[in-house]
Amino acid sequence: MTTDKVLCLHGYRYSVYTRIVRVVLAEKSLAYDLSEVNPFEQESSAAANPHPFGMVPVLSHGGFQIYETNAITRYLDAAFPNPALTPRLPSAVARMAQVIAMIDAYGYRPMVRQVFEHRVFRPANGEALDEAEVAAGLRASGKVLAALESVAAEGLVLAKGQMTLAECHLAPMLDYFTVAPEGAALLARCSALSRWWADVAERPSLIRTNPGLPG
Repeated sequence: MTTDKVLCLHGYRYSVYTRIVRVVLAEKSLAYDLSEVNPFEQESSAAANPHPFGMVPVLSHGGFQIYETNAITRYLDAAFPNPALTPRLPSAVARMAQVIAMIDAYGYRPMVRQVFEHRVFRPANGEALDEAEVAAGLRASGKVLAALESVAAEGLVLAKGQMTLAECHLAPMLDYFTVAPEGAALLARCSALSRWWADVAERPSLIRTNPGLPG
C-alpha cells in the first residue's frame, strides 16, 4: 500500500470514534482530508455520508472505503506500518483486542454518552442534562475502570511510554470522561490507570485532535 493515494476521513468533530481514528492518523504522521458529517442531522448528511447505516467515521483511501472504527484503525496500522501500533507479543495483541472490545461494549455508553454528554456536552451546547443519566453512567463506569486498572497494572498494554491501538481507542474516551469532575475523581482511585493516563494525556496526537466543546 502506498501513501500517494489521498486519505479522506468522513466524521463528526465531536465523535469520540472519529477522534480515535484521528489519533491513529496523528501517531503515524499521515496527512488526510477531513470531511465533516454530522450523523445527528440525517437530512443534511444522507448524501454526504458514505456509511450505509448513517454513522461515523468512514475512511476512504484511493478507491478503497471502510467503516467501523476498529476496522479502520487496523487497516491504517497494516497499510502504514511505521510506527507499528500493534504489539508483537501474542498475549499483548490479545489484550489489545480485549481492551478495545471491552471499551466499546461496556465503556462507551456510560463514560461518554451518559457522564460526559450529560455533565459536560449538553450544558455546553445549551441543552438540558439528566442527573439520573450521570449517576447511572458513573455506577457503570466504576466497573469498567476497575477492569482497565487490572490491565494497566499487568503492563502488556496501557503501559507508560508505549502506544498501541488499545491506547488510541481508550484515550479519547477517557479524555471526555475526565472533563466531568466526577469522572476525574473516579479515575483517581485507579493508580496504574492514572499513571498511564498522565503520560498519554500529554501526547501531541491527543492534544492536536481535541475538538473542544460547542459554543
